[in-house]
Amino acid sequence: MSIAAVLPQQKPVVEQAFWKITLRLMPYLALLWCLAWLDRVNIGFAKLTMLGDLQFSEAIYGVGAGVFFLGYFLFEVPSNMLLQKIGARKTLMRITIGWGTVCMAMMFVTTPWQFYMLRFLLGAFEAGFQPGVIIYLTLWYPAHRRAHALGLFTSATAVSGIVGGPLAGYIMTGLAGTNGWTGWQWVFLLEGAVTVLAGAAAWWVLSEKPQDAKWLSQDEKAAVIHELDADKRAFSARGQSLRDLLVNPNFWLLTGVYFCLVAGYATVNFFGPTAIRELGFTAPTTIGWIISACSVGGAVFQILIGKRSDKHKEVHFHTAFAIAFGAISLALMGVFLGQGNVYVTIACLFLAISGTASAFPVFWQMPLALFTGSAAVIGVAAINSIANLAGFFAPTFLGFMKQTTGTLSGGLLAIAAVEFCGALLIVFALKRKP
Repeated sequence: MSIAAVLPQQKPVVEQAFWKITLRLMPYLALLWCLAWLDRVNIGFAKLTMLGDLQFSEAIYGVGAGVFFLGYFLFEVPSNMLLQKIGARKTLMRITIGWGTVCMAMMFVTTPWQFYMLRFLLGAFEAGFQPGVIIYLTLWYPAHRRAHALGLFTSATAVSGIVGGPLAGYIMTGLAGTNGWTGWQWVFLLEGAVTVLAGAAAWWVLSEKPQDAKWLSQDEKAAVIHELDADKRAFSARGQSLRDLLVNPNFWLLTGVYFCLVAGYATVNFFGPTAIRELGFTAPTTIGWIISACSVGGAVFQILIGKRSDKHKEVHFHTAFAIAFGAISLALMGVFLGQGNVYVTIACLFLAISGTASAFPVFWQMPLALFTGSAAVIGVAAINSIANLAGFFAPTFLGFMKQTTGTLSGGLLAIAAVEFCGALLIVFALKRKP
């Protein structure tokens, strides 16, 4: 079916144009982001049998899960700078094929150092993807349409949880022993292979900018470019240089906010399956379906919060509310997990994922309102790379807490407190009009 066949009828040319853009770009970009999260957090499901097979401790797992973000930190800004030189198609294709290949190589891990090295390389290859897509979308959507688009994109994070849990569970159960490989080896092989194939399609699916889109009419191109030019003029006072970025205190506050947000989300992704197992569930397929059900709220609320933010043209309190809601739910999860309350703990995990995930699409509107040009490219990558160090510290901390205390309860309470600080920074420290 052609794009034109599903266009809304009796709409102005500009609305038709943005509908076409959304139908063309967002499903594919969301698919790649979904695969990125599958390949990033499938270690949380593989862990259920991998640790016993390889005789790895909880601490080794925590370091390995987190070291991904060190590679992310070191290579994200260079990757975004390369995007400016070679374009989005080549960059996204390079990134996706690279991390998919490393994911496949994870099946051959036998020692802790191999585990650490491949997780580091996975982060290094994936670095630049999310900020690259965010910058790419600024070439297609003006500010007042962007939160909804980012919501569609980032909702794939939660979708990966919906499909990833059952998928990993069935692979680990159904293919265990096939060709002499364990179930967790098949998870890495199959999910990595799909990513490589999907990444190769970027060359044919993506166009660099509206002027290059053969699937837009000349009138549609002109309407889109007119809105984008008006958006640039409206934000002409934004900082454009690296110096503007580094001397702006809001840049560092936003980095702190995102650090707190990532700490919470890394926790529910890397240790959600472990928490479910603490409640007494042991079968990988059962744990996968529980995580899948808990991830539904994240997918739905990311889109709803993004649309509401666009409608009211407000991002600060939308982001703060989502972060606070996720943090409080995570804290309650830690309390009820310690009490062994099965159904309330699962409900709290559902709410923690819903709140934390829904903060992502509206958060990114704040740094994009601060800077333009090269400062925006470097700024988005810098915030993402620095703040994603929380993805190293949170799993490492939780791994040691789990090994020391035998439960995740205390660690969840500590990470929830860190996440809640992100909401406090927005409300009490971040200037609404930088």
